[in-house]
Amino acid sequence: MATGTELRLAHRLDEVGFSDIVQIRNKVMALRASGMQVHALHGGEPYFETPDAIKFAAVTALVQNQTHYAPSSGIAPLREALAAKVSAKNRIPVTVDQVIATVGGSQALYAAFQAVLDPGDDALVFSPYWTPIGDLVRGAQARPLPVPTSTARRSGITATLEQFSTPQTRAIYYNTPQNPSGVVFTRAEAEEVAAFARARNLVVIADEAYEDLVYEGEHFSIASLPGMAKRTITCFTFSKSYAMTGWRGGYAVAQEPFMTALRKIVLYSTNGVPTPVQYAMLAALETPEQEHKARLAEYRKRRDLLVDGLNAVGLECEPPAGAFYAFPNVEKIHRISRTAAEILLDKAHIATIPGSVFGAQGEGHLRFGYALPVAEIEAAVEALKAFVR
Repeated sequence: MATGTELRLAHRLDEVGFSDIVQIRNKVMALRASGMQVHALHGGEPYFETPDAIKFAAVTALVQNQTHYAPSSGIAPLREALAAKVSAKNRIPVTVDQVIATVGGSQALYAAFQAVLDPGDDALVFSPYWTPIGDLVRGAQARPLPVPTSTARRSGITATLEQFSTPQTRAIYYNTPQNPSGVVFTRAEAEEVAAFARARNLVVIADEAYEDLVYEGEHFSIASLPGMAKRTITCFTFSKSYAMTGWRGGYAVAQEPFMTALRKIVLYSTNGVPTPVQYAMLAALETPEQEHKARLAEYRKRRDLLVDGLNAVGLECEPPAGAFYAFPNVEKIHRISRTAAEILLDKAHIATIPGSVFGAQGEGHLRFGYALPVAEIEAAVEALKAFVR
C-alpha cells in the first residue's frame, strides 16, 4: 500500500525527457512572433506541400463518410498496398498480415521498442542518432548503448558492435539514411549488422524514414537479407517522402511474435490511424516514381548549395549521402555545440540543432536542415558568411 501524501509519476518516466528539437522549434516560433527574422535551418519537414492528389483523397473519404472506426491495424486496401510496396521496393518478403498502419513512424518505433525490450535490457544504437530514440529506449526501462557510426565504418562494423555490446543486449537500432549525419549504410555494412544480429540472437529495429532520399549509393533494407525478416521490425513513415508530417501516417513490417505485440500497442494507445488519413496514405502510394526522382534532384541542389556555403566559411562538411541534413564540424564557432547553436541564433539569426542532442558522438557539430526553398538557403548562407569569417 502506498504511504505518504506526495503524488508521483510512474518510475519508467524518470529518465524520459522532452525533445530538444521541439524546444528549439518553440523558441524559433517565439522569436518570429516577436518580429525577428530567423533563418530556420533547424527543421525536419520537406520543402514542398502535401500533393493535391493526397489531400483530395482525404477530402473524398470525408465526403463519402469514411469517418467511422476502421480496423486498428489499418484498412485492408491500405495494408495490401503497403505489402505490395514493401515486397517490390524494399524486397522484404511480407504478407498483408505482417504490415500494420501506425500514427506516424514515431508510433511504429515506440511500439517496436516496447515490443522487444524488457526492463534491464540494452539496445545498441548507431550514433549520432535521432534524438527521441534514446528516450524511446529508456521509456521501455532499457538502456541505449551508443555505437559511434564513424568508428564502426572506419574500424569495422562487427568489431565495433562487439566492443559496445553487453550480455544484456537485446536489440540493435539501425537507421539508414541516418538523421542527423546523412550516412547511408551500404549493403555490405547491412550484411555485417545482420550477421552480428543472427550470431547474438538480436532483434533489429530498422528506421527507414528517409528511404527515398539517397544521393550517393542506394537504399537497402536490412530485413531483405536471408534470415532477417523474422528478426527485424522495419519502421516507415509517409512524412518525408510525401510531405505529410502533420498527417501522422506511418507503418511497420514484422513477423510473429512481434506483429501481435505491435497490434496490441497500437490498439490500446490510438486504436489505429484516423480513417480519412488512411485513404490519403493509400493515394500517396500511387505517386509516380518520377515525382520522387524530381524531388530528389531538388534536394540535391539544396544540399550542394548549403554544403558549399558551410565549407566556404571553414565549417568542414562532407556532402551527406542521404536525408536532408548537413552535419558540419562547428568548433570554429565554439567547441560546445549548444553554445555554438546559441551564438548562431543570437548573432546571425540562424536556427540549427546542437549535435550533442543526437548523442555524445554529435558534440562539436550542428545539424543544418536544407529542406527549404532555395532562396531561404541562399539567405542563410549569406548570413553565415557575414558572421563566420
